[in-house]
Amino acid sequence: MMSESEEHGSLLEKINEKIHEYKHSSSSSSSDSDDDKKPKKSKKKKLFGRKHPLHHVLGGGKAADLVLWRNKQESGSILAGVTVIWLLFEGIGYHLLTFLCHALIVFLTVWFVWSNAASFVNRSPPKFPEVILSEVQCLKVAQIARKEINEAFYTLRNVASGKDLKTYLMPSFFWQTIAVLWFISIVGSCFSFLTLSYTIFLMAYTLPMLYEKYEDQVDAVGEKALIEIKKQYKVIDAKLISKIPLLSEKKQH
Repeated sequence: MMSESEEHGSLLEKINEKIHEYKHSSSSSSSDSDDDKKPKKSKKKKLFGRKHPLHHVLGGGKAADLVLWRNKQESGSILAGVTVIWLLFEGIGYHLLTFLCHALIVFLTVWFVWSNAASFVNRSPPKFPEVILSEVQCLKVAQIARKEINEAFYTLRNVASGKDLKTYLMPSFFWQTIAVLWFISIVGSCFSFLTLSYTIFLMAYTLPMLYEKYEDQVDAVGEKALIEIKKQYKVIDAKLISKIPLLSEKKQH
């Protein structure tokens, strides 16, 4: 009797295991089929082939937080301060040297009165921050500036002497340079240098935040615009090369 009951119990266990395996396999197959039916999300192309988030591209530090308006109060105060300075110079006609002298006078006066009055009101005097530029930082900045200036002088010398004439007369380099210089000349004739600087700052300070907010829409429109610009550039490039013998000979070589 014991052997028959043991065989009967083992048989029931095997049947239960088979049923459990069948249910597990059927549920996994159904989930796989459901996953197959779901449309796969295609990776959207970022503007200019960007692979990292915008915060990472901008450096990921305090400056990126300010430009992307992570702290709206701090970013807004900086924008308001720059706007006030621009209005002082452009609207009122304040001069830079006069502004710097008046700002230093106000700053030193407030600091002097605060430091001397702190003892009468039983408060600690303000601590003036120590700003010390290390030798390593200064040398690093000087090396970077020296390298960029030397490369610019080297390029100008080669173009002026005719050594780098082939590179200068290549259509892509030549016409892009002409277009950029022409655009800058038009903008410079419409605005003063101070207004132009403020406009550039305003765009650099607000456009990244707006781009991050409407990233998908801007990427879609920007991709279409870049495709159309490349098409038009090829057409213009081909027409100009066919009319200018020197450029066409350079391209053939």
